[in-house]
Amino acid sequence: MTESQTSPIAQLPVIGEAVHQSYPTATLYIVATPIGNVTDISVRALHVLALVDAVACEDTRNTGHLLTRFGLSRPLIAAHQHNEREAADKLIARLQAGERIALVSDAGTPGVSDPGARIVDAVRAAGLRVVPLPGASAAVTALSASGLVNDQFYFVGFLPAKARQRESALQKLLTVGATMVFYEAPHRILDCVEALAGVFEPARQVVFARELTKLFEEIHRCPLSEALAWVKADAHREKGEYVVLLEGAQAEGDAEDAEAERILHILLAECSVRQAANLTAQITGRKKNALYDRALEIKGQD
Repeated sequence: MTESQTSPIAQLPVIGEAVHQSYPTATLYIVATPIGNVTDISVRALHVLALVDAVACEDTRNTGHLLTRFGLSRPLIAAHQHNEREAADKLIARLQAGERIALVSDAGTPGVSDPGARIVDAVRAAGLRVVPLPGASAAVTALSASGLVNDQFYFVGFLPAKARQRESALQKLLTVGATMVFYEAPHRILDCVEALAGVFEPARQVVFARELTKLFEEIHRCPLSEALAWVKADAHREKGEYVVLLEGAQAEGDAEDAEAERILHILLAECSVRQAANLTAQITGRKKNALYDRALEIKGQD
C-alpha cells in the first residue's frame, strides 16, 4: 500500500496534487491551522495531518476537535509553552526513529506568538528536517485589509500586562517607521488603546481587526485620537481576539512637509495665495517658491 492510499482523503479530486508530492520521513511539519474559519485550512495541510504519525499541539482538545471536523484521527502529543523543552526531546526521539510529526498551535502559524519556536530550534539543532506549510496568520490577514500603505511591518505581538512595562515597551517604538502589529486579548484592549494614545501622536492611523475570519469579524480604521471612543461605543468590542495595527512614524522630512501642508491649507482659507505661501515659509522655514507653487495647486483643486 502506498503512502497516498493510506490517507482517508486521498481520493478527493482536489487533493490529488498534494497526494503525489514528496513527504519525507524523519521530518517535523509545521502546519498552519485556521484562525477562525475552519474552511481556511489548506489542501496540503489536510493531507499532511492525515499522513503523519502524530500531531504535536498546543491543546489536545482543540486539535482533536479540528481533526474530527475533517474526519481525521491522529495520536496527539501535548506541546505547549509550559513543556516545550520536554516535548522537544520526545519529538526528536520519534523523528530519529523515522516518524513524521506535524506541529500545530490552536490557531494560525506555530512559533508566531504561539508555542513552537523552541521545538523547531531543538529539532534543527538535532540535525533533523523541518518543513513549513504556509497558511493562516492573523498578522498578515489584518495587514492585507488595513489599507495602510507601507512596504515594511514590525511585528510586536503581545505587549506586557503591567502598565509601566507596557509604556516602556511603547516608548521604544516611537521612531519605528514600519507599520506596527500588536496582538491583544479582549480583556486588555482598553488598556492597550489607552497606552497607545498616551505615547503616540493622536493623528496616527490605527486599525482594529477583531475576530478575523469569524462570524462577527470587524475591521475598523481611525485616527488614534478616536480609538478609545470607538472601542467603548459597543460592549461587544471588548470581546474577541484583536490584531491592532499602528501607523509607523513619518520620516523627519515627511513630517515637516506634512506640517507645512497643514498650515498652508489653514492660511489659504483666510489669505491670498502669495500671503499664505509667505506666512507658511516664515513659520516652517520651507522654501517660499515651492510653497507658492503648492498653494496654486491647492487653489486649483477647490
